[in-house]
Amino acid sequence: MSSAPRPHPERPAHTHPRLVALVAVGGAIGTALRAAVAAALGDAGTWPWSTWAVNLTGAFALGLLLEHLARRGPDDGRRREVRLLAGTGLLGGYTTYSTFALDAVLLADAGRAAVALLYAGSSVVLGVAAAGAGVAVGRHAHRRADRDDDRALSPHDDRPVRR
Repeated sequence: MSSAPRPHPERPAHTHPRLVALVAVGGAIGTALRAAVAAALGDAGTWPWSTWAVNLTGAFALGLLLEHLARRGPDDGRRREVRLLAGTGLLGGYTTYSTFALDAVLLADAGRAAVALLYAGSSVVLGVAAAGAGVAVGRHAHRRADRDDDRALSPHDDRPVRR
């Protein structure tokens, strides 16, 4: 039997008042941003443009954020706080599944079933594509930063090259 101390599992985020507060603050900011987009775009009734736009841009931003954080290291400390504030809070408040679902139902109830299906289908398919694009952009940016760091080093030692 080993005498090494057993690691303590990290407490879930919802048991840390500070982390809950980060999610709440991010959510309030995200909700305000969503309201601003809705006010700016307006919805003419033919297509729920503001909901569609926030969900697609939010999916992209979440993919980008999570890829960036994952490449920086494990989900703990500052990275966990940023994920909870920006990902769960801000982007969770910014995007809206409930409004998306309601918009689709309202379109169908208004006798516009084809538009409702197009809206729902494009939201889901393009949302997944946007999240994937965010991940790809994050991955590309990380690789580019690594290449730039490698180029800044002299090929003979670890000293930066003078430019």
